[in-house]
Amino acid sequence: MTRQVFAYIIHKDGVADDTALEMVAAAGKLDSDARVTAVVAGAGSKLDSVCNEAASSFAEVWKIDNPALAYVTSEVLRPMLVLILPKNGIILVPHDHFGMDLAPGLSIKLDAAYLPDAVDFQGIDNGKLKAVREEYTGQVSTHVLTDISEGVVITVRPGSFKADESKRGEGHVVDKTPEAIEGGLPAGSCRFLEIVEAEVGDVDITKSDILVSVGRGIEDEDNLEIIHELAEAMGGDVSCSRPIVDAKWLEKSRQVGTSGQTVKPKVYMALGISGTFQHVGGLKGSPFVIAINKSPRAPIFQVADVGIVDDILDFIPELTERINELKG
Repeated sequence: MTRQVFAYIIHKDGVADDTALEMVAAAGKLDSDARVTAVVAGAGSKLDSVCNEAASSFAEVWKIDNPALAYVTSEVLRPMLVLILPKNGIILVPHDHFGMDLAPGLSIKLDAAYLPDAVDFQGIDNGKLKAVREEYTGQVSTHVLTDISEGVVITVRPGSFKADESKRGEGHVVDKTPEAIEGGLPAGSCRFLEIVEAEVGDVDITKSDILVSVGRGIEDEDNLEIIHELAEAMGGDVSCSRPIVDAKWLEKSRQVGTSGQTVKPKVYMALGISGTFQHVGGLKGSPFVIAINKSPRAPIFQVADVGIVDDILDFIPELTERINELKG
């Protein structure tokens, strides 16, 4: 049976978020024969740019275009989606700040099941979906069985599925605006005020191709010297996880994560970082991830391309020395 799968697309300044292609991969894991429809809300020419971009990857793109959606709030968008989405469909939403606000109420309005923060899918049997979630900051993986026979709204953790860049879409954009605003625009109690950009410090890590990122495994502020030496040897910049900023060992502008900076390096080295969702959520663009941690159960190893179980205080000086030798 071919299932109806819908993916809500996050976008900014006329460009779809990296999670858009991850939604294609997630849908394929749910059902390889699924017909996936992208749902995009916004206003004007920037919205059209996102729709055209999405059309190359999705079977169909549903557009909701209205000036009230120039900055989308879940309070206004949710009743619009209820008017156009089928009650027995599978709805995928990125598990970011917006998705966590949108999805629970949407599942209630659609009278559908709700499955938050999924990191993997392991098949559908007799109307029940077997999914994988992570508990205790990623230390434990749990298998969740959800009855999706009446539909389901799923938030998918960014970075859990490798982006599908095959560009197999049919390029068909459908304007769903008349249906979505039937009866008038929804009234919302929240209104957009402004975007406050994060301060950029002496180094803008959002522009770095190579990031050497350090976590609580460094143990002491004085030990940061070996991190800076490694970054210099690799031709990269130093970044960090939140505990390092909380300890005031590095400035906030160097923090990677959902409460810090979103980065898109080519190479990301995670040193003594456990790899919670809040940290990994700041990684975009599928970088090559190298993780070094003395705990073999650290969640960072689940997203790492290369994982090394060792104490960073012992490993890093040797690695730096070897890199400098190779450089001559």
